[in-house]
Amino acid sequence: MTSVWESLTIDARDPARLARWWAEALGYQVVSEKPDGVEIRQSADHSPALFFNPVTDGKDRKNRLHLDLRPADQEAEVERLVDMGARHVDIGQGDVEWTVLADPEGNEFCVLREREE
Repeated sequence: MTSVWESLTIDARDPARLARWWAEALGYQVVSEKPDGVEIRQSADHSPALFFNPVTDGKDRKNRLHLDLRPADQEAEVERLVDMGARHVDIGQGDVEWTVLADPEGNEFCVLREREE
């Protein structure tokens, strides 16, 4: 027997705001919003979900787990995400083919180049 990936939980000072940011970034929708957190998915019955858990402490170091996004046009997607409030960050990645950004609460993620066929 194996497990099914249901969700990824992200700690957030403002779960509703961060969930809506990621929903817009990914084309997801908010499927549940409660005091104990906010869940977004592609559609209500589609896994995995991103669950935004309320916390009071801030982020103080590099994430040990992050999302990699693969758009059809890396440059245009980076520009769109930065326009939405993401920012470029240097986590020591050096000269690489992907772009490292951080969401509005500082969680790093990568925007990869287009997939080569």
